[in-house]
Amino acid sequence: MTVGMINANPVVHERPERAAHPHAADALDPLDIFDTVRDIKDPEHPYSLEQLSVLSEESISVDEKLGRIQITFTPTVQHCSMATVIGLCLRLKLMQNFPPHFKVDIKVAPGSLANEESVNKQLNDKERVAAALENPNLRQLVDECLCSNDPYSH
Repeated sequence: MTVGMINANPVVHERPERAAHPHAADALDPLDIFDTVRDIKDPEHPYSLEQLSVLSEESISVDEKLGRIQITFTPTVQHCSMATVIGLCLRLKLMQNFPPHFKVDIKVAPGSLANEESVNKQLNDKERVAAALENPNLRQLVDECLCSNDPYSH
């Protein structure tokens, strides 16, 4: 955990049971994406993004015909300094798990962050993302968030 947390007492939600997910083997849908990213750990807390309601299945859309994945996440507080890190975690996890032909858009939910326009621009600029992931300290933080202790994660 980070010293001097922005949100020292986040609301933590119970994790719902993971039900079987029947669909065509080659079709990609929001639940596939959600199952991949739900266990990413929050940079400030020992809870997942799902547990903190930072993201949900409903905040993800997939258009296979256009090759597009969109994730909208909601930071726990309006002045969250870790929103960019959360977005980098989401992007890296998707890059590691899905084909590169998908265009991925990651955005902060409208009105949920004081500097949402700036964060959205950073998270969807390939050069900025690449530069951020080359920073060893930032990459270590992202990697720590992606390492889940959840026995149900894949």
